Amino acid sequence: MKRGLAPEELANRPDEQRPGLARKRHQFTLKHRESLSVEGVINVESFDDQEVLLETDQGMMTIRGDELHIKELNLDGGNLLVDGFVRAIEYTGDSPRDKNRTKGLLGRLFK
Repeated sequence: MKRGLAPEELANRPDEQRPGLARKRHQFTLKHRESLSVEGVINVESFDDQEVLLETDQGMMTIRGDELHIKELNLDGGNLLVDGFVRAIEYTGDSPRDKNRTKGLLGRLFK
């Protein structure tokens, strides 16, 4: 017989294992350097035809290129589709996982 998880057990599980959580796991797919699909998007901070700056579940992401256009954006589903020639994809800042990690035994003892 399966038992349910206690709230503290559920809170410690990774997001992709939490039932009822709408956010998808963060991933991106780049096809022929011309079509970029990103999942796990929280917010688009800024964009123009050479740079798209967005916040993802794994930190800030910068997409650089030429003639970039946001073809589709669905923040409720966390999806973004960008067309144009992609020259670079860069993550900046810490991911949420890095912020929530403890610092070993001493970090756990001195919370």
